[in-house]
Amino acid sequence: MARKVLWILFGLALFFTGCSRSGPVQSQSDEKKVQDQNSISVGGKPVINLVRPRLQNSNAPQFLSVQVLPGRGMNFFQVRAYLPGKGEINLISSPSLEEAAKLLAGGPDDPYGNESFKLGGAILLPFANRVRGRASADGKTIEIQIAGKPVTLSANWPGKNPGAETLAMHGMMLDAKFEDVKVTNNPDESHVDGIFHAGNFGGHWPSSTEVNVRTTLRDVSVEMEVTVKNVGQETLPMGVGWHPYFAIPSGDRQQARLHVPARRRVLVNNYNDVFPTGKMVQTAGTSYDFTAAGGAPLKGQFLDESFIDLQRQPDGSVVTEVMDPVSDYGLRVTALSKEVRAIQTYSPVDKTFVAIEPQFNLGDPYGKEWGKTDTGMVNVKPGESVTYHVRLEMFQPSQVGGAAK
Repeated sequence: MARKVLWILFGLALFFTGCSRSGPVQSQSDEKKVQDQNSISVGGKPVINLVRPRLQNSNAPQFLSVQVLPGRGMNFFQVRAYLPGKGEINLISSPSLEEAAKLLAGGPDDPYGNESFKLGGAILLPFANRVRGRASADGKTIEIQIAGKPVTLSANWPGKNPGAETLAMHGMMLDAKFEDVKVTNNPDESHVDGIFHAGNFGGHWPSSTEVNVRTTLRDVSVEMEVTVKNVGQETLPMGVGWHPYFAIPSGDRQQARLHVPARRRVLVNNYNDVFPTGKMVQTAGTSYDFTAAGGAPLKGQFLDESFIDLQRQPDGSVVTEVMDPVSDYGLRVTALSKEVRAIQTYSPVDKTFVAIEPQFNLGDPYGKEWGKTDTGMVNVKPGESVTYHVRLEMFQPSQVGGAAK
């Protein structure tokens, strides 16, 4: 009954603001679908499903729903949208919720939560990408130096090849259980908030950390804000990233286009280890130049690149886009935080997705290969905080012609 009253009030608010929705604000079948999805638990906590009813008499792209996993790091799982000519589509490469509940159940097969960054859109902190260090005798941990002090990290990534170096990958919040999860529905938006009292990550990181995540769904945008506060007594080194797999709706990767406003990229030793060498090269005049407003086609090119030296908008943001001309579909990913130093992209030639990962830090940020290069880790003083903020927007390339000016 409470749910029905909420939707009635929601519909009245839309009526009086002059915004028209298709049919009833939400049909009974749609409501049951949302209830069924919300009844599924992943990582021991119910899935949060934010929903926007379809706009009536509008043939513009519109975001319809976002699924968030409080039991697995407050990660994005799926975004659904209406796309003219194709109807309702999934924007994230993810399996069904039922399958995800099995894959993300944790246990001995997933002791570090690595399954989180293999689907959906995992939040990465207190560092994104790889961290290398001196391995323990059993290979289960590595040791690094931060501000002259030893720090021990779990070696959660063994590498792809036999005998590969073990390392720490994508932070320590992959299977975090968020608390005080609250959903707020307003006429113009819905959002979900959650908090994770990380402490010092089980003794593996300096100082003490509190993480607040808010995901907001509107008709024309989806936003995520990750605010990290230092609640300890020492300086808190912080790198934040996001790992979303954006789908190519047509399934035709060859013609899909990518726009990344980067003047340089980081060279790696190979695409199995993907260890940064500390060398950075220009993108201009190469097959890695995606700076044009309309981007460049992926064709048959494999990508696992850290793009740096980013061209920023007047407000300091960085705009990256993936386009699918066959579907007349474009997705704009705007990194609003000035602390974002790198855009990692990952797109195998045999897959129909492009991972676009805005990150504070470069790969292996404490590695000797960087010398005196600022690798993007943010030093947060006690009592202070830093926010990672990204926004998604859709567009039709035939209508607007590519990247924001």
